[in-house]
Amino acid sequence: MSSIFSKIVSKEIPAHIVAEDNQFLAFLDINPLVEGHVLVIPKKETDYIFDIEDDELSEFMIFAKQVAIKIKKGISCRRIGVTVIGLEVAHAHIHLLPMNSVEEMNFSKEKLKLTNDELFIIAEKIRNAN
Repeated sequence: MSSIFSKIVSKEIPAHIVAEDNQFLAFLDINPLVEGHVLVIPKKETDYIFDIEDDELSEFMIFAKQVAIKIKKGISCRRIGVTVIGLEVAHAHIHLLPMNSVEEMNFSKEKLKLTNDELFIIAEKIRNAN
């Protein structure tokens, strides 16, 4: 059965995509902890991040780094936090979160409620960051 992320990859489900190449996709989390919270996924559906082959895992992290650089330029923050939890969706993914304090990485806190228009604007800021 396809994960929701695989449906985003195949464009069955819309997403606010901020970066994409042949192997990976980065898009805004629709239930973000902070403005600019991005999920980075391999297009090939793999449940557990450490089941990804070493060469692909290296490329995955390099892609995530490139996305993090764009987030940092597009969203005002001190750092980009990185976390992998892997329990919510059976498709490997990396969370990239703009942050000014460690409290912003607390996944048990209430998520932001952003409109589609607000998400569109945030995605544009990240995509257009130079």
